[in-house]
Amino acid sequence: MKAAEVRGMTPDQIAEALLNLKKEQFNLCFQAATGQVEKTHRVNEIRKDIARLKTILRSKQAQA
Repeated sequence: MKAAEVRGMTPDQIAEALLNLKKEQFNLCFQAATGQVEKTHRVNEIRKDIARLKTILRSKQAQA
């Protein structure tokens, strides 16, 4: 997910995407613990996407 895509979203859409990513991160964490994760790089991507969403959401809230 790119920052330009996120900036075009509304705060509600960002919150929804953030919730979905957190659920995916939770599932990947369990898969990693049991050794079933197929795409190990996805864990880092999700972590960075969550940080990106939080940063942009925070900046939008500060502007309002």
